[in-house]
Amino acid sequence: MKTKTKIKMFISIALVVLLVACSEADTVSNNISKAADSFEVQRRIIFFNGITDKYLLTIEGLCSLGNNDQPGRLSVTCKVGPTVYKKHFLGLSDNVSFLVEQTDAVKADPFHYRILFRPESIIPDIDLQVSK
Repeated sequence: MKTKTKIKMFISIALVVLLVACSEADTVSNNISKAADSFEVQRRIIFFNGITDKYLLTIEGLCSLGNNDQPGRLSVTCKVGPTVYKKHFLGLSDNVSFLVEQTDAVKADPFHYRILFRPESIIPDIDLQVSK
């Protein structure tokens, strides 16, 4: 068998295993998370004091939650223009919690996984800083 045919067969089998192993809800949830991380989902993030029930901060827009934050910290990155972003860092404590609300419905296909390739992640854009 040719190498290309073997690769295609392996990918097909892997996709079938992934689709069978996950429920429809798991697939849709995963796809919505990927859409949110690509700034395609409107969200409202509310930080509140669990003792006083007071809102401390509300962030709304096309926002992605930090995926690699340290315990007790949360970063929120929001797209505010075609190529303009704002990043917020928040500290969480035993009485400060947050809620993330998806404010608009989005379409998500329960039968297809969403895989994103970003060339800039594979081949980084390098900035050189010259010290004086």
